[in-house]
Amino acid sequence: QVQLVESGGGLVQAGGSLRLSCAASGITFNTHRMAWYRQAPGKQREMVAAISSLGSTNYADSVKGRFTISRDNAKKSVYLQMHGLKPEDTAVYYCNARISGDGYWGQGTQVTVSS
Repeated sequence: QVQLVESGGGLVQAGGSLRLSCAASGITFNTHRMAWYRQAPGKQREMVAAISSLGSTNYADSVKGRFTISRDNAKKSVYLQMHGLKPEDTAVYYCNARISGDGYWGQGTQVTVSS
């Protein structure tokens, strides 16, 4: 049974920082591309950051220079360090693990940035 469990969300003031974590089980973690997506109310889910099984990363333009994705294969975990948070970063953040197709999704963690 595959499980992705996110944690670390919360309420933060604009300019603040948060670190999201996603712990995976039931998959061969080091073979999966890992990514963070987010979905704000009334908007489509969008990719925020991704890291390949070899460690290469890519980011949405809106978060470049502010967010950093990393992974720890020994802990089967992926992280999203967020700095300089803005109200428009408010969303539910989802962890995704994928080799092909849609992959697996976590339940999401809420990030709210107040102005």
